[in-house]
Amino acid sequence: MTTPAPLSLDLAIESLPLAKPFRISGHVFTDTPVVLVTLSDGEHSGRGEASGVYYLSDDVPAMVAAIEGVRSAVEGGVTREQLQTLLPAGGARNALDCALWELEARRSGVPVWELAGLAEPRPLRTTFTLGADDPDVMAEGARHYAQARALKLKLTGDLDVDIARVQAVRAARPECWIGVDANQGFAIGDLDALVAALVAADVKLLEQPLARGREADLTGYQCPIPIAADESALTLADVDGLVGRFDVVNIKLDKCGGLTEGLAIANRARELGLGVMVGNMVGSSLAMAPAFVVGQLCDIVDLDGPIFLADDRKPSIEYVDGDAWCGETIWGREAG
Repeated sequence: MTTPAPLSLDLAIESLPLAKPFRISGHVFTDTPVVLVTLSDGEHSGRGEASGVYYLSDDVPAMVAAIEGVRSAVEGGVTREQLQTLLPAGGARNALDCALWELEARRSGVPVWELAGLAEPRPLRTTFTLGADDPDVMAEGARHYAQARALKLKLTGDLDVDIARVQAVRAARPECWIGVDANQGFAIGDLDALVAALVAADVKLLEQPLARGREADLTGYQCPIPIAADESALTLADVDGLVGRFDVVNIKLDKCGGLTEGLAIANRARELGLGVMVGNMVGSSLAMAPAFVVGQLCDIVDLDGPIFLADDRKPSIEYVDGDAWCGETIWGREAG
């Protein structure tokens, strides 16, 4: 076995301001603090950006502490496989894992998608997300996303207002695929009324209606709309337990700890007959690029994070006619 070469690890903290405040159930965001990891062998380097998981207290200080705690092991030379046991799932491992993928791609001259055993990437139809707001404001936002072919609406758990939000957006964009993200805002007793309104508005996906920990409440619940697990499915260990309760798993690299586990989740979900979705915790195009690789295996794609930033990294992910395209110069190979 070849001994991994020593690496240098550079760790930076950045705050990516949002163009305007973004509201979901229980939270309003004005910026996205991230950690940026760069691993170098002296000739090639690889990068990874992570936002962490706010509802798990996986914030920048926690990620920095976790990365510094394994600095010597990483700089001594670490493989992606070793990293899986070196750190638990979360933003710290995500940043390091993605940096290792890019470093390997640059060393070998082989693109990440090929290293992962995937077919050559294609553009992906992505959702464009509307933060929870007054129904008229959300309808105007839907019209503003003129190129969008798919929309995702954030709900808050206020049933009457949420129904009005859905109806307003559907009236504004009758031709669009629409999904809603409840962000754990409802109880099981609310679902019949909510689902009836969603069916009437031709909504195609209901994401995370109940709080994490209440998954058993969905056992046997007959829903005509696919239900996606987000907060209820953090890692590969959660996936088997979704069967009979959820129809779709939403993979986010910050939750599961990187591209390595994200790909494993997608493959396991397929084996279990679950649909697969890829999402994001908001971040720059550098954070979307590894998720774009996972997206090649997904039925539903939500990779619009950079559109919420006041300023994205360059080069940037491209959004054309409702599709997202992430070239390899964003992440995966040297620019030039």
